[in-house]
Amino acid sequence: MTGTKPIKKSARVVGDVIGKYHPHGDTAVYDTIVRMAQPFSLRYMLVDGQGNFGSVDGDSAAAMRYTEIRMSKIAHELMADLEKETVDFVR
Repeated sequence: MTGTKPIKKSARVVGDVIGKYHPHGDTAVYDTIVRMAQPFSLRYMLVDGQGNFGSVDGDSAAAMRYTEIRMSKIAHELMADLEKETVDFVR
């Protein structure tokens, strides 16, 4: 999922994340995606979202089946050098 690829249904992305990385429920994953798509939550949106992702007035986001997402261009730049392993991760 990159900023140059077509958008995908949020439910599809949440399902992929749950299946591969976080098998503990969809709510935490979708809430995180929603926050990354809100222009009032982060300085730079990491997710390019289409649909209702809530408002600054406290309106909640639409269900994941009604929203679509893709990685924003700035998030793609953040991931660009990840394979260079410049940080040693403790295992």
